[in-house]
Amino acid sequence: MAAKPVSEALLRWYEGEARALPWRAPPGAPPPDPYRVWLSEVMLQQTTVAAVKPYFARFTQRWPTVEALAEADRADVMAAWAGLGYYARARNLHACAKAVAADHGGRFPETEDELRALPGIGAYIGAAVAAIAFGEAATVVDANVERVISRLCAIETPLPKARAEIRRLAEPLTPADRAGDFAQAMMDLGATVCTVRDPDCPQCPLQAMCAAAASDDPARFPLKAPKKPKPVRRGTAFWLEHERSVLLVRRPARGMLGGMRALPSGPWHDKSPGLAEAPADIDWAAFGTVSHVFTHFALELDIVGGRALTDTGVEGEWWPVDAIEDAGLPTLFAKAAALALAQRENDQ
Repeated sequence: MAAKPVSEALLRWYEGEARALPWRAPPGAPPPDPYRVWLSEVMLQQTTVAAVKPYFARFTQRWPTVEALAEADRADVMAAWAGLGYYARARNLHACAKAVAADHGGRFPETEDELRALPGIGAYIGAAVAAIAFGEAATVVDANVERVISRLCAIETPLPKARAEIRRLAEPLTPADRAGDFAQAMMDLGATVCTVRDPDCPQCPLQAMCAAAASDDPARFPLKAPKKPKPVRRGTAFWLEHERSVLLVRRPARGMLGGMRALPSGPWHDKSPGLAEAPADIDWAAFGTVSHVFTHFALELDIVGGRALTDTGVEGEWWPVDAIEDAGLPTLFAKAAALALAQRENDQ
Protein backbone atom coordinates (compact mmCIF):
# COMPACT_ATOMS: atom_id res chain seq x y z
CA MET A 1 0.00 0.00 0.00
CA ALA A 2 1.43 3.38 -1.02
CA ALA A 3 1.79 5.71 1.94
CA LYS A 4 1.45 9.07 0.16
CA PRO A 5 -2.08 8.56 -1.22
CA VAL A 6 -3.27 7.51 2.25
CA SER A 7 -1.81 10.53 4.06
CA GLU A 8 -2.91 13.00 1.36
CA ALA A 9 -6.48 11.68 1.24
CA LEU A 10 -6.76 11.66 5.02
CA LEU A 11 -5.40 15.19 5.44
CA ARG A 12 -7.79 16.54 2.80
CA TRP A 13 -10.67 14.93 4.67
CA TYR A 14 -9.43 16.29 8.01
CA GLU A 15 -9.38 19.86 6.73
CA GLY A 16 -13.17 19.73 6.39
CA GLU A 17 -14.14 17.20 9.06
CA ALA A 18 -11.81 17.81 12.02
CA ARG A 19 -13.54 17.75 15.39
CA ALA A 20 -13.39 21.07 17.25
CA LEU A 21 -11.90 20.17 20.64
CA PRO A 22 -10.74 22.58 23.36
CA TRP A 23 -7.18 21.22 23.39
CA ARG A 24 -6.66 21.36 19.62
CA ALA A 25 -5.50 23.84 17.02
CA PRO A 26 -7.46 23.90 13.72
CA PRO A 27 -6.02 21.94 10.76
CA GLY A 28 -2.95 23.66 9.34
CA ALA A 29 -2.67 26.11 12.27
CA PRO A 30 0.45 26.46 14.45
CA PRO A 31 0.76 23.70 17.09
CA PRO A 32 -1.21 24.14 20.33
CA ASP A 33 0.25 24.63 23.81
CA PRO A 34 2.16 21.42 24.68
CA TYR A 35 0.74 21.54 28.21
CA ARG A 36 -2.82 21.34 26.91
CA VAL A 37 -1.91 18.56 24.46
CA TRP A 38 -0.23 16.52 27.18
CA LEU A 39 -3.02 17.09 29.72
CA SER A 40 -5.72 16.09 27.25
CA GLU A 41 -3.89 12.97 26.12
CA VAL A 42 -3.40 11.78 29.70
CA MET A 43 -7.09 12.34 30.41
CA LEU A 44 -8.22 10.66 27.18
CA GLN A 45 -6.52 7.34 27.91
CA GLN A 46 -9.37 4.81 28.16
CA THR A 47 -11.84 7.69 28.60
CA THR A 48 -14.29 9.29 26.17
CA VAL A 49 -14.00 12.81 24.79
CA ALA A 50 -17.39 13.70 26.29
CA ALA A 51 -16.24 12.65 29.77
CA VAL A 52 -12.92 14.49 29.48
CA LYS A 53 -14.18 17.90 28.32
CA PRO A 54 -15.49 19.19 31.69
CA TYR A 55 -12.43 17.87 33.56
CA PHE A 56 -10.09 19.51 31.05
CA ALA A 57 -11.92 22.80 31.44
CA ARG A 58 -11.72 22.67 35.26
CA PHE A 59 -8.05 21.66 35.30
CA THR A 60 -6.94 24.35 32.85
CA GLN A 61 -8.94 27.01 34.69
CA ARG A 62 -7.51 26.01 38.06
CA TRP A 63 -3.99 25.17 36.84
CA PRO A 64 -3.45 27.02 33.53
CA THR A 65 0.24 26.10 33.19
CA VAL A 66 2.40 23.09 33.91
CA GLU A 67 4.18 25.15 36.60
CA ALA A 68 0.86 25.84 38.34
CA LEU A 69 0.00 22.13 38.28
CA ALA A 70 3.44 21.27 39.62
CA GLU A 71 2.93 23.61 42.59
CA ALA A 72 -0.49 22.14 43.42
CA ASP A 73 -0.99 19.86 46.40
CA ARG A 74 -1.25 16.30 45.12
CA ALA A 75 -4.34 15.69 47.23
CA ASP A 76 -6.08 18.56 45.42
CA VAL A 77 -5.10 17.09 42.04
CA MET A 78 -6.42 13.67 43.06
CA ALA A 79 -9.69 15.18 44.28
CA ALA A 80 -10.10 17.15 41.03
CA TRP A 81 -9.53 13.93 39.09
CA ALA A 82 -12.21 12.01 41.01
CA GLY A 83 -14.64 10.31 38.64
CA LEU A 84 -12.26 9.98 35.68
CA GLY A 85 -10.94 6.65 36.91
CA TYR A 86 -7.55 4.97 36.45
CA TYR A 87 -6.14 7.09 39.26
CA ALA A 88 -2.51 6.20 38.61
CA ARG A 89 -2.88 8.67 35.72
CA ALA A 90 -3.50 11.51 38.19
CA ARG A 91 -0.50 10.55 40.33
CA ASN A 92 1.71 10.37 37.23
CA LEU A 93 0.23 13.62 35.93
CA HIS A 94 1.36 15.49 39.03
CA ALA A 95 4.76 13.78 39.07
CA CYS A 96 5.31 14.63 35.40
CA ALA A 97 4.34 18.28 35.94
CA LYS A 98 6.84 18.53 38.79
CA ALA A 99 9.57 16.98 36.62
CA VAL A 100 8.89 19.37 33.72
CA ALA A 101 8.94 22.35 36.09
CA ALA A 102 12.02 21.27 38.04
CA ASP A 103 14.16 19.63 35.36
CA HIS A 104 13.11 21.39 32.14
CA GLY A 105 12.35 24.95 33.24
CA GLY A 106 8.63 24.50 32.70
CA ARG A 107 9.04 23.57 29.03
CA PHE A 108 8.17 20.13 27.70
CA PRO A 109 10.93 18.30 25.81
CA GLU A 110 10.27 18.36 22.06
CA THR A 111 11.20 14.81 21.00
CA GLU A 112 9.43 11.51 21.55
CA ASP A 113 12.46 9.93 23.24
CA GLU A 114 12.90 12.83 25.68
CA LEU A 115 9.19 12.92 26.47
CA ARG A 116 9.16 9.21 27.26
CA ALA A 117 11.77 9.79 29.95
CA LEU A 118 9.18 11.76 31.96
CA PRO A 119 6.98 10.08 34.61
CA GLY A 120 3.84 8.47 33.23
CA ILE A 121 4.61 9.11 29.56
CA GLY A 122 4.63 5.90 27.53
CA ALA A 123 4.72 5.12 23.84
CA TYR A 124 1.32 6.56 22.96
CA ILE A 125 1.46 9.84 24.90
CA GLY A 126 5.10 10.43 23.96
CA ALA A 127 4.31 10.06 20.27
CA ALA A 128 1.09 12.10 20.51
CA VAL A 129 2.71 15.09 22.23
CA ALA A 130 5.77 14.96 19.95
CA ALA A 131 3.61 14.89 16.81
CA ILE A 132 0.78 17.25 17.80
CA ALA A 133 2.68 19.83 19.86
CA PHE A 134 6.08 19.75 18.13
CA GLY A 135 5.48 18.36 14.62
CA GLU A 136 7.82 15.37 14.99
CA ALA A 137 6.97 12.56 12.56
CA ALA A 138 6.09 10.22 15.41
CA THR A 139 3.68 7.35 14.85
CA VAL A 140 0.65 7.71 17.10
CA VAL A 141 -1.37 4.54 17.69
CA ASP A 142 -4.42 4.51 19.94
CA ALA A 143 -7.50 2.25 19.82
CA ASN A 144 -9.02 4.30 16.97
CA VAL A 145 -5.82 4.07 14.92
CA GLU A 146 -5.57 0.34 15.61
CA ARG A 147 -9.04 -0.09 14.16
CA VAL A 148 -8.32 2.01 11.06
CA ILE A 149 -5.07 0.21 10.27
CA SER A 150 -6.57 -3.22 10.98
CA ARG A 151 -9.32 -2.53 8.45
CA LEU A 152 -7.16 -0.74 5.93
CA CYS A 153 -4.87 -3.79 5.77
CA ALA A 154 -7.42 -6.49 6.74
CA ILE A 155 -5.13 -7.81 9.47
CA GLU A 156 -6.12 -11.35 10.39
CA THR A 157 -4.02 -11.51 13.57
CA PRO A 158 -6.24 -10.83 16.59
CA LEU A 159 -5.54 -8.11 19.14
CA PRO A 160 -3.52 -7.74 21.27
CA LYS A 161 -1.00 -9.87 19.32
CA ALA A 162 -1.54 -7.70 16.22
CA ARG A 163 -0.22 -4.51 17.85
CA ALA A 164 3.37 -4.89 16.65
CA GLU A 165 2.14 -5.53 13.10
CA ILE A 166 -0.22 -2.55 13.26
CA ARG A 167 2.60 -0.23 14.36
CA ARG A 168 4.88 -1.56 11.61
CA LEU A 169 2.21 -0.83 8.99
CA ALA A 170 1.31 2.57 10.48
CA GLU A 171 4.85 3.97 10.63
CA PRO A 172 5.38 4.57 6.87
CA LEU A 173 1.98 6.29 6.61
CA THR A 174 3.00 9.15 8.94
CA PRO A 175 4.08 12.11 6.77
CA ALA A 176 7.15 14.17 7.56
CA ASP A 177 5.02 17.33 7.37
CA ARG A 178 1.79 17.84 9.35
CA ALA A 179 2.41 14.78 11.50
CA GLY A 180 0.18 16.22 14.21
CA ASP A 181 -2.73 16.81 11.86
CA PHE A 182 -2.27 13.32 10.44
CA ALA A 183 -2.32 11.73 13.90
CA GLN A 184 -5.49 13.61 14.84
CA ALA A 185 -7.06 12.81 11.47
CA MET A 186 -6.52 9.09 12.06
CA MET A 187 -8.06 9.37 15.51
CA ASP A 188 -11.03 11.37 14.20
CA LEU A 189 -11.60 8.91 11.37
CA GLY A 190 -11.77 6.04 13.84
CA ALA A 191 -14.00 7.96 16.23
CA THR A 192 -16.53 9.28 13.71
CA VAL A 193 -16.46 7.15 10.52
CA CYS A 194 -14.49 3.93 10.99
CA THR A 195 -16.41 3.18 14.17
CA VAL A 196 -16.48 -0.06 16.15
CA ARG A 197 -19.94 -0.97 14.88
CA ASP A 198 -21.46 -0.02 11.55
CA PRO A 199 -18.47 1.74 9.95
CA ASP A 200 -19.67 4.37 7.46
CA CYS A 201 -17.50 3.22 4.56
CA PRO A 202 -19.12 5.46 1.88
CA GLN A 203 -18.03 8.53 3.92
CA CYS A 204 -14.48 7.29 4.43
CA PRO A 205 -11.70 9.03 2.45
CA LEU A 206 -9.73 5.75 2.48
CA GLN A 207 -12.52 3.49 1.20
CA ALA A 208 -10.94 2.88 -2.20
CA MET A 209 -7.69 1.77 -0.53
CA CYS A 210 -9.25 -0.28 2.28
CA ALA A 211 -9.07 -4.06 2.17
CA ALA A 212 -11.79 -4.46 4.80
CA ALA A 213 -14.17 -2.17 2.89
CA ALA A 214 -13.76 -4.47 -0.11
CA SER A 215 -14.84 -7.44 2.00
CA ASP A 216 -18.37 -8.38 2.96
CA ASP A 217 -17.90 -7.51 6.62
CA PRO A 218 -15.54 -4.60 7.43
CA ALA A 219 -16.77 -4.52 11.04
CA ARG A 220 -15.16 -7.94 11.53
CA PHE A 221 -11.85 -6.12 11.91
CA PRO A 222 -9.96 -5.77 14.14
CA LEU A 223 -10.11 -9.37 15.28
CA LYS A 224 -9.94 -9.80 19.05
CA ALA A 225 -8.94 -12.74 21.18
CA PRO A 226 -11.78 -14.02 23.42
CA LYS A 227 -11.95 -12.19 26.73
CA LYS A 228 -11.49 -14.15 29.93
CA PRO A 229 -14.21 -13.57 32.53
CA LYS A 230 -13.12 -11.18 35.26
CA PRO A 231 -12.81 -12.57 38.78
CA VAL A 232 -15.22 -11.16 41.36
CA ARG A 233 -14.01 -9.87 44.72
CA ARG A 234 -16.04 -8.90 47.76
CA GLY A 235 -15.46 -6.15 50.29
CA THR A 236 -17.14 -3.97 52.93
CA ALA A 237 -17.17 -0.18 53.21
CA PHE A 238 -18.11 1.62 56.42
CA TRP A 239 -20.30 4.73 56.60
CA LEU A 240 -19.54 5.99 60.10
CA GLU A 241 -21.24 9.20 61.23
CA HIS A 242 -20.42 11.48 64.15
CA GLU A 243 -22.08 14.87 64.70
CA ARG A 244 -23.40 15.13 61.10
CA SER A 245 -20.04 14.22 59.62
CA VAL A 246 -18.82 10.99 58.06
CA LEU A 247 -15.38 9.45 58.50
CA LEU A 248 -13.19 9.53 55.39
CA VAL A 249 -9.69 8.10 55.07
CA ARG A 250 -6.90 8.55 52.57
CA ARG A 251 -6.10 5.33 50.72
CA PRO A 252 -2.42 4.27 50.54
CA ALA A 253 -0.44 6.06 47.86
CA ARG A 254 0.21 2.82 46.01
CA GLY A 255 -2.45 0.33 45.03
CA MET A 256 -6.08 0.59 43.93
CA LEU A 257 -7.40 4.16 44.06
CA GLY A 258 -4.08 5.18 45.61
CA GLY A 259 -4.04 8.56 47.36
CA MET A 260 -7.79 9.10 47.05
CA ARG A 261 -10.23 9.99 49.81
CA ALA A 262 -12.56 7.07 50.50
CA LEU A 263 -14.82 5.48 53.07
CA PRO A 264 -12.95 3.12 55.39
CA SER A 265 -13.03 -0.39 53.94
CA GLY A 266 -11.66 -3.78 54.79
CA PRO A 267 -9.80 -6.15 52.48
CA TRP A 268 -11.14 -7.15 49.07
CA HIS A 269 -11.13 -10.94 48.79
CA ASP A 270 -12.83 -13.79 46.94
CA LYS A 271 -15.15 -14.17 49.92
CA SER A 272 -16.85 -11.44 51.93
CA PRO A 273 -14.58 -10.14 54.72
CA GLY A 274 -17.60 -9.15 56.81
CA LEU A 275 -16.72 -6.47 59.35
CA ALA A 276 -12.97 -7.01 59.21
CA GLU A 277 -11.04 -3.76 59.82
CA ALA A 278 -14.18 -1.89 60.91
CA PRO A 279 -13.26 1.60 62.18
CA ALA A 280 -15.45 1.26 65.30
CA ASP A 281 -16.86 -1.48 67.52
CA ILE A 282 -20.56 -0.66 67.12
CA ASP A 283 -23.69 -2.26 65.77
CA TRP A 284 -23.46 -1.90 62.00
CA ALA A 285 -26.59 -1.80 59.82
CA ALA A 286 -26.55 -3.26 56.30
CA PHE A 287 -27.29 -0.59 53.69
CA GLY A 288 -26.90 -2.65 50.54
CA THR A 289 -24.27 -3.47 47.91
CA VAL A 290 -22.70 -1.54 45.05
CA SER A 291 -20.95 -3.10 42.05
CA HIS A 292 -17.92 -1.71 40.26
CA VAL A 293 -15.71 -3.05 37.48
CA PHE A 294 -11.97 -2.43 37.52
CA THR A 295 -9.54 -3.33 34.75
CA HIS A 296 -8.70 -6.77 36.13
CA PHE A 297 -11.61 -7.67 38.40
CA ALA A 298 -15.18 -6.84 39.39
CA LEU A 299 -15.99 -5.79 42.94
CA GLU A 300 -19.13 -6.32 45.02
CA LEU A 301 -18.88 -3.86 47.92
CA ASP A 302 -21.26 -4.23 50.86
CA ILE A 303 -22.06 -0.92 52.55
CA VAL A 304 -22.76 -0.84 56.29
CA GLY A 305 -23.53 2.18 58.41
CA GLY A 306 -23.52 3.29 62.01
CA ARG A 307 -23.01 6.18 64.41
CA ALA A 308 -20.09 6.89 66.70
CA LEU A 309 -20.82 8.60 70.01
CA THR A 310 -17.27 9.92 70.18
CA ASP A 311 -14.32 10.43 67.85
CA THR A 312 -13.04 6.91 67.14
CA GLY A 313 -9.39 7.90 66.99
CA VAL A 314 -9.09 6.37 63.52
CA GLU A 315 -6.69 8.37 61.34
CA GLY A 316 -8.81 10.23 58.83
CA GLU A 317 -11.07 13.26 58.60
CA TRP A 318 -14.65 13.92 59.58
CA TRP A 319 -16.31 15.29 56.47
CA PRO A 320 -19.69 17.13 56.62
CA VAL A 321 -22.35 14.78 55.32
CA ASP A 322 -24.13 17.64 53.53
CA ALA A 323 -20.94 18.39 51.57
CA ILE A 324 -19.95 14.83 50.68
CA GLU A 325 -20.10 15.65 46.96
CA ASP A 326 -17.18 18.04 47.48
CA ALA A 327 -14.91 15.34 48.93
CA GLY A 328 -13.64 14.19 45.53
CA LEU A 329 -14.50 10.54 46.12
CA PRO A 330 -13.62 8.11 43.32
CA THR A 331 -16.59 6.59 41.51
CA LEU A 332 -16.72 3.40 43.61
CA PHE A 333 -16.98 5.31 46.89
CA ALA A 334 -19.25 7.95 45.39
CA LYS A 335 -21.65 5.09 44.62
CA ALA A 336 -21.27 3.84 48.19
CA ALA A 337 -21.94 7.31 49.59
CA ALA A 338 -25.03 7.72 47.41
CA LEU A 339 -26.39 4.42 48.68
CA ALA A 340 -25.68 5.38 52.29
CA LEU A 341 -27.37 8.76 51.87
CA ALA A 342 -30.43 7.14 50.32
CA GLN A 343 -30.66 4.68 53.22
CA ARG A 344 -30.15 7.53 55.66
CA GLU A 345 -33.09 9.42 54.17
CA ASN A 346 -35.30 6.32 54.33
CA ASP A 347 -34.48 5.89 58.00
CA GLN A 348 -35.38 9.48 58.94
